[in-house]
Amino acid sequence: MNDQRLGIWLMISTMLVFAVQDGFSRHLASEYNTIMVVMIRYWFFAAFVISIARRQAGSIRAAARTAQPLVQIFRGTLLSLEICVMVTGFVLLGLVESQAIFACYPLLIAALSGPVLGEKVGWRRWTAIGVGFVGVLIILRPGFAVFSPAALFPLVAAFMFALYGLLTRYVARQDRAATSFFWTGVSGAVVMTCVGVWFWEPMSLPDWGWMVLLCLTGAGGHFLLIKTYEVAEASAVQPFAYFQLVFASAIGMAVFGEDLPLNVAIGAGIVVAAGLFTLARARKAEAG
Repeated sequence: MNDQRLGIWLMISTMLVFAVQDGFSRHLASEYNTIMVVMIRYWFFAAFVISIARRQAGSIRAAARTAQPLVQIFRGTLLSLEICVMVTGFVLLGLVESQAIFACYPLLIAALSGPVLGEKVGWRRWTAIGVGFVGVLIILRPGFAVFSPAALFPLVAAFMFALYGLLTRYVARQDRAATSFFWTGVSGAVVMTCVGVWFWEPMSLPDWGWMVLLCLTGAGGHFLLIKTYEVAEASAVQPFAYFQLVFASAIGMAVFGEDLPLNVAIGAGIVVAAGLFTLARARKAEAG
């Protein structure tokens, strides 16, 4: 099945759900320890992942079967730690600026695809990568204002997510998507539980309600993402993932009273434009 229009709408819906999830994460992590919040989220996510992987692979054993377990475990661990770093950025920096900086991750994927995967990156994409990072510098404004160390959190998270994406492409050479999905959820849940139990703190009843909504939006977003890739090619719908920046920024301003500084808007626009160009060039390269 290849319904590009449906795939685009599903991707936009997915990004809306993920943006709402970011809002829930920001609220809860501002009230409770971030590691505990991510741990509880991963418990639900792992249960969802196991059920999906089992349905796709036929059994849990089949879903878990891999010739590269260390890489799969590292991937899952990396994603769980990236979420902790990014959520911390939400609390310290806000949704607007965090998402604007994090939007550079496709550029990092393009830049790292050569050394990690051995892929060829042409001069046009290198130029776009350079332009994109000019956009990041505009957001950060080094030399024009006191640099906020909090800006390092979404920047580090973008690097971690880019590496996770590249490793996902690497393991896909041998493993099925169901296997990678299984290890993503299970590895992250195990690691976060081993660390998170030491940071447990009581949570109020209303916040448990927000936690349930956080878990549901997390599972719902991944379910929509799976459906998106089932009905359309990834290269056709991936550019619309930038809608998460738009939705999350709107939530940050409307719900949390954040501002959209002019430098952030300009820088984010440059980053998104550069990212879209690299995606277009990658799609053209894949087409031959």
